[in-house]
Amino acid sequence: MLVNAGLAAAKLVAGLVGNTYALVADAVESLADVVASLIVWSGLAIAARPPDDNHPYGHGKAEALAAAVVSAMLLLAAVGIGIQAVREIRTPHELPAPWTLAVLVAVMLAKWTLSRRVAVVSADTGSTAVKADAAHHLSDAITSAAAFIGISIALVGSRAAGGTRWASADDWAALLASGVIAFNGISMLRSAMHDLMDRMADATVVEPVRRAALAVPGVLAVEKLYLRKVGLTYRTTIHVQAEPAISLRDAHALGGQVKRAIQSAVPQVASVLVHMEPFEPRGQSAVSP
Repeated sequence: MLVNAGLAAAKLVAGLVGNTYALVADAVESLADVVASLIVWSGLAIAARPPDDNHPYGHGKAEALAAAVVSAMLLLAAVGIGIQAVREIRTPHELPAPWTLAVLVAVMLAKWTLSRRVAVVSADTGSTAVKADAAHHLSDAITSAAAFIGISIALVGSRAAGGTRWASADDWAALLASGVIAFNGISMLRSAMHDLMDRMADATVVEPVRRAALAVPGVLAVEKLYLRKVGLTYRTTIHVQAEPAISLRDAHALGGQVKRAIQSAVPQVASVLVHMEPFEPRGQSAVSP
């Protein structure tokens, strides 16, 4: 957040003094990154709270809500940058200052580094909100790269043709960057909405859970298996088939073994609900009342 605040101030001053809207748009994006990081931080803090009487399933949805808000901010920033870029394109103005290219190079390096570091944290924790924050940093690096290309075209083209004919090239670059930001925002919003709508986890999580359950002695088949992501963890519902003649006590004990086996194999699974069913040799499970 401190780095983003510093970058936003530097880009805003450079954009206004250096006569380039692309840098001003970049400054807006960096300010949005500061707010986005605060939202992600708050979302993760709330998601980490333990279950209570009013929230027996925990507060994990706050993490996905934070990701959705950050994604919506990306979309709003893209729309705002795009509208202002069109206005700048239609309004004749002076060429950007050449020294603004050096500012953009420094910004690109800083934002790319931030994006990669945050992306590593996202991969380690599986956090959708942190992933959205990494996308926010990456979008800032993309807008800076687009601004660098646009300003370079404006300076080189105008020098070759004479006058300020190419002066709006950096504004076209800002317009292009707004499209890239919008694409990232939509992609991240879809991921957040999937988590909020309890989408089934992908095979990289489901299959290890299935294998762990089937490896428990006494488990003859897995009839149903559902996993949904809640915050940084998963909640599992599994229907396990066992020998029909075992007692209720033994079935209960077997269900406990299945739960422990799953959580041992996949630590990200926070809770497991095991439903025991009699095994049917023909693959037809008994109908539960």
